[in-house]
Amino acid sequence: MNELSHEMPREKNLSTFSQGVKDCIPTLIGYISIGIAMGIVGVSSNLSIVEITLLAALVYAGASQFIICALLVSGSPLSVIVFTTFIVNLRNFLLSMALAPHFTKYSLMRNIGIGALVTDESFGVAINKIAKKENINAQWMNGLNVTAYIFWILSCLLGSIFGKWISNPEVFGLDFSLTAMFLALLVLQLQNIDNGKLKFYLSLIVYVVILMLVLCMFVPSYIAIILSTIIVATIGVVKDK
Repeated sequence: MNELSHEMPREKNLSTFSQGVKDCIPTLIGYISIGIAMGIVGVSSNLSIVEITLLAALVYAGASQFIICALLVSGSPLSVIVFTTFIVNLRNFLLSMALAPHFTKYSLMRNIGIGALVTDESFGVAINKIAKKENINAQWMNGLNVTAYIFWILSCLLGSIFGKWISNPEVFGLDFSLTAMFLALLVLQLQNIDNGKLKFYLSLIVYVVILMLVLCMFVPSYIAIILSTIIVATIGVVKDK
């Protein structure tokens, strides 16, 4: 009985807001470096500090923010910018769907609040925790999401302030930090699955690559990535069941 009383609080503490903050810390290097790079690119795209900060707060998607800057520089119409951003951010729909079963006990508005701040990195941390058979709840997810959100905005702001002194972020390796962070999250997740699942997941990755290469011959690359991901993810869910 005493052992149970000691274990229960320990298990409960794994899903608190503060624990979510702690679990976010390993990904912050990626957020900060990419955010600073985003601020620098924003300055070079003739955006003001306020505009860059608002872009970070309202769009809150690194890939989309870089694309928006590129489209603004090229003089693309607003409709093209909005549509392209929508297509690129469709992946967040898939991420939220994967996490949704773990938050069914919460209200619609609370789920919307959680889903609105889910990123590729926070999803990676959450799904790694799920793979370890650890419980997650709204408090923990909010700690993870809010920490990432605040640091992303501050990093973009910092990059916009010091952007005029850093003309080439690639010199500091900032262009590779996002890729490195994804690789680290992938390795952590693969360490917690059995060989059967590993072969299954690796086969899905191969399918995604092949389908993406085929679709790139008919549609733009960013659309091919989204379509191949949706199609193979659907196949994966069906086969996994």
